[in-house]
Amino acid sequence: MAELNLTQAEADALIALEKVKADEVQYLYPGAGGYTVVPLVSVDRTEEFLLDVRRGRIDLSKVTYQNRARQVVILARLDLGGPPHRNPDGAELPCPHLHVYREGYADKWAFALSPEKFSDPSDLWRTFEDFLRYCNVTGSEIIERGLFV
Repeated sequence: MAELNLTQAEADALIALEKVKADEVQYLYPGAGGYTVVPLVSVDRTEEFLLDVRRGRIDLSKVTYQNRARQVVILARLDLGGPPHRNPDGAELPCPHLHVYREGYADKWAFALSPEKFSDPSDLWRTFEDFLRYCNVTGSEIIERGLFV
């Protein structure tokens, strides 16, 4: 069974680890209500990851980009076009916001997007590329851009 609880140092190291697509499958950016999961692997092949992309069924601006380690541990999740999020301390953040693994809380904490890292949250494709950089996913054509992105 995968270890669900990581130390902060372990989580930070996993986020920083360079990741590439694990296979040669051509994945498409999902359409309305769609969901795509891309398997990733560290460059040294010691760790496996998953990249999730989920689109809203009715509101196409509602999107979630997520990077998981060890199948179930959410390292980072970017929510766009959704409801606000309430952190464990009671503070509420509007969408868009970024969840980052925090020891003892998993992905329960969210943060406002840094304009230095996420240049234009209204542009879904650009934000997807920014999220890949944030999670240190490298290589070309992780997901093929669709017509409605």
